[in-house]
Amino acid sequence: MLILGLDPSLSCTGWGLIRAEGSRLSHIANGEVKTDAKAPIAERLHHLHDAIRAVIAAYAPDRAAAEEIFVNKNPQSTLKLAQARGAVLAACAAGGLTVNEHAARLVKKAVVGTGGADKAQVQAMLKVLLPGATIEGADAADALAVAIADAHLKGER
Repeated sequence: MLILGLDPSLSCTGWGLIRAEGSRLSHIANGEVKTDAKAPIAERLHHLHDAIRAVIAAYAPDRAAAEEIFVNKNPQSTLKLAQARGAVLAACAAGGLTVNEHAARLVKKAVVGTGGADKAQVQAMLKVLLPGATIEGADAADALAVAIADAHLKGER
């Protein structure tokens, strides 16, 4: 079972692909899709959509997973996150994938063992769970964590 984890953001969307075979996990690929902050929002969303579609076409995952949306203190930030998330989820739907959604605390708990884990703890655990994987950045690491959590929470269904 190939699982595509996604960490959507307008500035940098992380993606990570793992193979789950029972309780065994292996790293397939990961990366980050960055957008030009000076470009119009429609172009940025289109770029995210096309880039995630390309990942789906290249690797043919069985399903995808993303963190549930959270509300920032800044409504503009929340709106931009929601728009980026919409573009990424639409790319998954266009690629024929179902998308499981998981709360951030649940992702951390599934990967580290505690929902209050910080980014450093998550990244340290990724090194244990996916030995030898070269991770492209913090957003790609978050996406891999989402994929791992989905494997644990949803199994190979």
